[in-house]
Amino acid sequence: MEQTPVTVIGAGLAGSEAAWQLARRGIRVRLYEMRPVAATEAHRTPFFAELVCSNSLRNASLETAVGVLKEEMRRLGSLIIAAADRARVPAGAALAVDRDAFARSVTGALESHPLVEVIREEATAIPAGRAIIATGPLTSPGLARELNRIIGENRLYFYDAIAPIVTAESIDMAVAFKASRWGVGGDDYINCPLDEARYHEFIAAVMAADKVAVHPFEKPIYFEGCMPIEEMARRGPMTLAFGPMKPVGLIDPRTGQRPFAVVQLRQDDSAGRLYNIVGFQTKMTYPEQRRVLRMIPGLERAEFVRLGSLHRNTFIDSPRLLRPTLQLRGRDDLMLAGQMIGVEGYVESAAAGMLAGINLARIANGGAPSAPPPESALGSLIAYVTDPARRDFQPMNANFGLMPPIAGRLRGREKKIAMGRRALAAFEQWIARERLEDGCGAVAYPDEAVTA
Repeated sequence: MEQTPVTVIGAGLAGSEAAWQLARRGIRVRLYEMRPVAATEAHRTPFFAELVCSNSLRNASLETAVGVLKEEMRRLGSLIIAAADRARVPAGAALAVDRDAFARSVTGALESHPLVEVIREEATAIPAGRAIIATGPLTSPGLARELNRIIGENRLYFYDAIAPIVTAESIDMAVAFKASRWGVGGDDYINCPLDEARYHEFIAAVMAADKVAVHPFEKPIYFEGCMPIEEMARRGPMTLAFGPMKPVGLIDPRTGQRPFAVVQLRQDDSAGRLYNIVGFQTKMTYPEQRRVLRMIPGLERAEFVRLGSLHRNTFIDSPRLLRPTLQLRGRDDLMLAGQMIGVEGYVESAAAGMLAGINLARIANGGAPSAPPPESALGSLIAYVTDPARRDFQPMNANFGLMPPIAGRLRGREKKIAMGRRALAAFEQWIARERLEDGCGAVAYPDEAVTA
């Protein structure tokens, strides 16, 4: 008897990864994506897995939890990480991508897969059969109402902000200079130096600029890792100098001195034509962004190909709604994944989709779902967001602090290395014990099936 397809709603990072993992395990998938039929507040293209904020998947080193998480995903044939590896652009120790090549790669891999049926329409109802909801923080109002009907009034929200992108040719390299902090990664970043007077002038302008208003009945709650620069400046005049504008590890070759502050720009495309202003998420109005950001030395004639923006992100009360397998409590065949479950970050969202896809494939094939070990990066993150004892739940990145303590008196880099090794060993044992890769097809490079 032919198996009923699994429905995946949303073709962002989590939904794309979930659909890929299901198809790799021989499960037919109906993948719903409402773009371009219906738009969101942040997306600009019809491609799957579009990166709407930074083009960086953050640190690639195994001395970081997110670096370990990427490696765990590689060992389970992740589509998202394979596409990122192929679309990589220079970014020091980070895994940054040409966002267009990356999204096209993911889209092509899924559209060409014989077990994946892509449906370009808005899903407004949650199906009765096996399904994964991975619509992300910009879930459409119709589906959000349907989700609320199932889970109750347990949705939370926070605001997210996007950093601007400028053209490389509009950066004044007679003022700016190329370097990475402490020389890690060579000269992958462009740095715009500010002296003390220019820094304080800039902060004053940021504070005085017109901002995009939020609804008066909503109290904005920002995730610390994507805090608008205005919110950071409001905490104190030196907050940005100790945050995204910190000059440590940088020497201006024209003065031989460390600047008082810097604004860093990171390559955003493989051709090196576009640069993202690192850490400069903003809710200033568009005219004010053009005026204020051109006060930065080297950006006086900046050409903006994308300005910053602010949008509402939603996430559910996962500790009370989800099991560690990502199944909805009370409904074994419905899973939620991605940023809407309270994991924060591109890699974390895709990893949640990976787990949901693997577990629903196991159920469809007559097996039982499984939770990854808490010693692993993925297991510790999922354990955090699904812990029913947790109160005042807020989104979380992968980090070593979520993992169980390690034996011994290791500190600093040695401790991180040991925790990373333990995480990968535990993850490998879990893969072997649960036979997670049994029956999976070989992983082709995603960009071998890229659509035009």
